[in-house]
Amino acid sequence: MQMSRRIAAFLLVVAAFMIFEWINLGFNLADGHAAAFYVVHGILIGVNILIALALGVIGWRALRRR
Repeated sequence: MQMSRRIAAFLLVVAAFMIFEWINLGFNLADGHAAAFYVVHGILIGVNILIALALGVIGWRALRRR
């Protein structure tokens, strides 16, 4: 399936935003929560960064093909 340049660029922007957002959240987690809170949020951050990287790779490859 062909992807337009606009969609590919959108995927790159979404990926960059997701990485920025979740890393920022990781640094802003307040102290004083239970360990499970940090484990769950660490897993969420890791999974969302992996999704962002996948979107970035898809967008980057689509831009290079055009």
